[in-house]
Parts: sequence; C-alpha cells; structure tokens
Amino acid sequence: MENTGSRGGGHRLMRRMGSIRTTAIGLGTMGLAIEKKPGRQESIDIIHTALDAGCRHIDTAWAYYESGGEEQAAEKLVKAALETWDGPRGEVTVATKAGHSRNFTDGRPTWGIDGRPESLIRYAKQSAAVLSVEAIDLLYFHRPDPKVPYAESIEAMKSLYDQGVARTIGISNASVEQIGIAHRILGDALVAVQNQFSPVHRDTQDTIDCTAELGLAFVCWSPLGGFRKPYDGSKFDPFRRVAAVHGVSYQQIVLAWELARGDHMFVLPGTHRAETVIDSLHADCVELSAQELEYLG
Repeated sequence: MENTGSRGGGHRLMRRMGSIRTTAIGLGTMGLAIEKKPGRQESIDIIHTALDAGCRHIDTAWAYYESGGEEQAAEKLVKAALETWDGPRGEVTVATKAGHSRNFTDGRPTWGIDGRPESLIRYAKQSAAVLSVEAIDLLYFHRPDPKVPYAESIEAMKSLYDQGVARTIGISNASVEQIGIAHRILGDALVAVQNQFSPVHRDTQDTIDCTAELGLAFVCWSPLGGFRKPYDGSKFDPFRRVAAVHGVSYQQIVLAWELARGDHMFVLPGTHRAETVIDSLHADCVELSAQELEYLG
C-alpha cells in the first residue's frame, strides 16, 4: 500500500496503473458538465477541493457536456481548475476519453457513438489541445461502436500512443472478449479498463477478474450507482448497516468494498457538491473485516 500526504490533512491511498502512480479514489467530472451541473466556478472549486484533499486522479471525457451545449466542457473545466490551482500539477493524472458525443433524440439528451479510427484520432488530438498537454496521461476508448470492428478502433488508439498523443491507453465499457483484443493489439500500452461496477451493477465482475489476471487496472465508473438512471436503493441496505458500525457514510463503505476487491481496483465517484468529494476520499481510510466483506458479497 502506498500513500501520499494531502494538503487537507490525512493521506490518500496510491496505486499503480502501468507506469502511472495515482490515487485509488479519483474524481469523475461528468456531473460537473452535463445536465443539472453546478455553475462553472463552483465546479472549478469542487475540483480544487478534491486536489487540496490529496486526490491526484481526475477523470473526464470529450463528451462530457450538455446536449446542444459547448463541446468538451468538462475538459475545459479541468484545464481551468489545474491552471488556477496552486498545488503540484505534476502529481496529477488526467484521464480523458474519445469516441462519444452528445446530441438530442426526440427532444431528449442522448449519447452518440463514433468509433471510426479517423474520428478517434481527431477527438483525441482535440482533447490534448483543450487540456494544453503534449501527451494525455491516460486516454480511453470511451465505448465500443457496433458499426466499427473493435480491432479497427483499437488500432487507432495504438496509433495515438505511437504518435505520442497519449502516454498510456485505456478502454471503457468493454467485455472480456474486447479486453483480450485490446491487450493483443496494445500490449503494455494498455493499462486500464473503466467499466461500470457498484452494488446495483455487479455483472462486470468477470472483467474485474480478467483485468486482475492481465495486470491491468480496473476503474469503476458510477461506483455509487450513478445519478442518471433509477435503481433499487434497497441494494445499499447492507452497506448502510456496516456504515452504522463504523460511524461513517454508507458511500464510504461502498467505495471501500470496491477497493478491497483487489489491488488493481480504482473508483471514480462523481459529485455536485464539495462535501461529497471529501466524504468519498475518506473511504481509503476504511478497513473492512473479512466477515464484513463476505456479508457485503
């Protein structure tokens, strides 16, 4: 276990994804940029709060913006937050994703998918430009495109790595089969798989096991269930009972449970409030017993 000091007090759990050493608990920025987002300055302040508390893992995406709004909004927020933060910028890992976009379908905000090689290369270079970096720390292929053979999309990601647009590569929303394809094409350039996992979304356990076998990081998106779709809240009841014993929030227990599934596990809780950032980051101080982990499943 590796730890780093934080300006806000305490220490943060550090783990490795390939050559990257960063905090196991990161900050997901989708909620700061899509519908029902906070104001711009409040969002920047939330990112500063996370950084001041020792978070060194910021996750964003080209597609994190309101449908019909300014593209790359979250990436622009991350850039502004880092430029106005007085901490050690070199310690911060910024991950972003290419291959998604936002649009309206029948008057509703929706997500578009574009995994064509030429599009991925264009999106990634736009991300690097907006983030003002020569090379993106960690670049994910955001989501498989059913219209494009998966290997073709991954070959584009390899090209971005070979060109130096990205230091490391990840894939997101990937199956075990797709992880195998990406690992074969990318080799050591592939360091992370970002899939949904939480008490209400456990069917990606096979990909957690696969990444452990391959020595890849598994990064949980929506680790607390997410806020965009309804779910069965009763599935969190066991976590609430364990939380009452520890005297912490049930969200901390959920994140600690996810991190305990292996040393390759990372979590990306999102937020609309600075207070929940601090609460989430404290999950790395929670130690669950073997009996509690068995109870939580």
